[in-house]
Amino acid sequence: MKLNEHLQIIGTKVILVPYESKHVEKYHQWMKSEELQELTASEPLTLDEEYQMQRSWREDQDKCTFLILDRERYEQTKDEIDALVGDTNIFIQPTSVDSPGRQSQDDEREVHSKEPLPSDSSQVGEIEIMIAEPAARRKGYGWQATLLMLLFGVEHLHLNRYIAITKDTNAKAMQMFERMKFTETKRTPVFHEVTFGRSIDDEWTKCMKREAGAYAVVPYPDG
Repeated sequence: MKLNEHLQIIGTKVILVPYESKHVEKYHQWMKSEELQELTASEPLTLDEEYQMQRSWREDQDKCTFLILDRERYEQTKDEIDALVGDTNIFIQPTSVDSPGRQSQDDEREVHSKEPLPSDSSQVGEIEIMIAEPAARRKGYGWQATLLMLLFGVEHLHLNRYIAITKDTNAKAMQMFERMKFTETKRTPVFHEVTFGRSIDDEWTKCMKREAGAYAVVPYPDG
């Protein structure tokens, strides 16, 4: 997405940076993992295809991507590649009352959730998070990176609602979204997936800011 190609988000534990061509080789190595392919519902790509994907993500106005750096390691080494631990994405899905399938989705959400339905014209963001480096897990990096991305979507992408889709075997992801006050809205047993939803309001945004702690959206240096 062009909007974030010159921005980075600095948190207390992580730094979110735009996905650049210099990051592709490490990302490609990550995605050879069958575990990550399963968790992200991804197919393995060649290195050339991975470079093409990175360029398309940069141009795609419906997808916002940041890579996640371990802030402490980056400040020690000043090496982004060495400090890379994962990525986080928002897929933007504009919706309206005329959208195909909207009525059935809303009916289902009314059955499974007490959350208010989104307005007739809204911007929905599907949030994704991946901590690819095993050594970087269980350190709070995914938690903070997700919080920072959620807040970026509110403040810069003007989203009205979030959804999150995870495997029904990924207990940690499900617990994380529940802690972030998402509500389960759907289960799809054939794909082993669980969908969570969260409408955005001022109270929730303030809560997410308290959880995120100090952060800053600042220019990302070129080169």
